[in-house]
Amino acid sequence: MSAVFENVTCKFCGCLCDDIAVEVEDRRILKAKRACPNGLGMFLNYDPTLQSPLVEGKEVEWDEAVSAAADILSRADSPLIYGLSSTSSEAQRKAVELADRLGAIIDSTSSVCHFPTTLGFQMVGGAACTLGEVKARADLLIFWGCNPMEAHMRHFTRYSANAKGFLTPNGRRDRTVVVVDVRPTKTAKTADRFLQIEPGTDYEVLTSLRALIKGKDINEPVGGLPSEQIKELVQMMKTCRYGVAFFGMGLTMTAGRGYNVAEIFALGAELNQYTRFFAMPMRGHGNVAGADQVITWLSGYPAAVSFARGYPQFGPGEFTSVDVLARRETDAALIIASDPMAHFPRKAAEHLERIPAILMAPVTNCSSQVANVILPTACYGIDAPGTAYRMDNVPIRLRSVMQKVRPTDEEMLMRIMEAVKQ
Repeated sequence: MSAVFENVTCKFCGCLCDDIAVEVEDRRILKAKRACPNGLGMFLNYDPTLQSPLVEGKEVEWDEAVSAAADILSRADSPLIYGLSSTSSEAQRKAVELADRLGAIIDSTSSVCHFPTTLGFQMVGGAACTLGEVKARADLLIFWGCNPMEAHMRHFTRYSANAKGFLTPNGRRDRTVVVVDVRPTKTAKTADRFLQIEPGTDYEVLTSLRALIKGKDINEPVGGLPSEQIKELVQMMKTCRYGVAFFGMGLTMTAGRGYNVAEIFALGAELNQYTRFFAMPMRGHGNVAGADQVITWLSGYPAAVSFARGYPQFGPGEFTSVDVLARRETDAALIIASDPMAHFPRKAAEHLERIPAILMAPVTNCSSQVANVILPTACYGIDAPGTAYRMDNVPIRLRSVMQKVRPTDEEMLMRIMEAVKQ
């Protein structure tokens, strides 16, 4: 007998769509209505089979696995806690507490994607809005260095271009969509304007836009764009009713990084002299925004935090996970709901393979091959409830649609904490 759960939240990406209808039968998900292909794969391919923890490749009882993990972390001089972006905010809170207890470095996957967003925001601040306001009011949407049609598949239909809102009852017909990128994308093909800039020139184009807004004149091409196109974009931004610039890793992981983000935040703030305008990062993992929020609440800093001296220290480039691994400055790692072996540069991945590592995740991945201790945990949003933060920093509740048969990340971190204390 199958059961259908309505209004389930999909935590695959930062959209956190909370209107999914999930059909479950015999601890298997049969359907996930309204989920995009990315979310559908997460639901349908989830294997809830109870798995035993592994220590050095051998199945053991949970107490023994917890003891082995605590022993690795307690013996380390400089342990690293990494990941967090696909777990719950409740678990993230416990991870910070454990880092404080161990004198460890704690870092999220944000450090390899949208960490420049944090640095840019720290430089200049920024005006903020919610996706609900975008849906209800925005008539100008700019997508800079991102491709939501493939990375955030329901963003257009649920929150932005095609969504029908309070002041946009006709959806797409009431909006103008502009894409700025270094190459044509699927999103660019749907846009009203596509501005193809030269790689590495985002900063120059953004400063030119700010200069024009302040009354300066530009008569030469910038970033491969004729000055007329840049002036036309400025006019569109100044005369729109409500504008939003969404930006992705095409802006954060190219030349300029945090300075690019500072420019787009400053651009949004300055446009509020003429209209309502905001800038918002297109966050990838389901709760990467929550990781930034929770670590900031508890330490004062969003990521790359070291507790080695007994108090939190913030060190971009010094305490970011890739850097400490590449420099061989950490001697143990606790990986939570992430897969660094699949994404880290070679030097960092090679050192991670050398040191004792603990993997806490609901599924096996590339990092499972190098982990000394594997703790298979429940998946938040499928067989465990929790909290996650949407890309606009709005907290969304994650429901469970299955009975939990494995401990959650939060429960495992609490058990490891107790074992470390002992």
